Amino acid sequence: MSLPLKWEFPGGKIKEGETPEECLKRELREELDVEITVGRALTLTTHRYPEFTVTLYPFLCTIISGTITLHEHAALAWMRPEEMPKLDWAEADWPVIEEYRKRNLT
Repeated sequence: MSLPLKWEFPGGKIKEGETPEECLKRELREELDVEITVGRALTLTTHRYPEFTVTLYPFLCTIISGTITLHEHAALAWMRPEEMPKLDWAEADWPVIEEYRKRNLT
């Protein structure tokens, strides 16, 4: 919630002893009420904001069960890769978006 009104990918802080994949599964369960399989990793990226630094561990994922329920987010959007730049994304997410779009992953 440190970047209100910005679009961000779901996820959160990795707990001690937790892998990035385990963290993502836990966070999506907590934030969206869904179970996922974690697929291929995209490139790790670090971004320095004036107040804090964030490292993203992005993955391609598939929802395997559950109905999306927003517990921490104000909105959700499913979109084609070419539509993603239309949203006001958090700065840290842009490298992930660009990689995803360059690889034309859908």
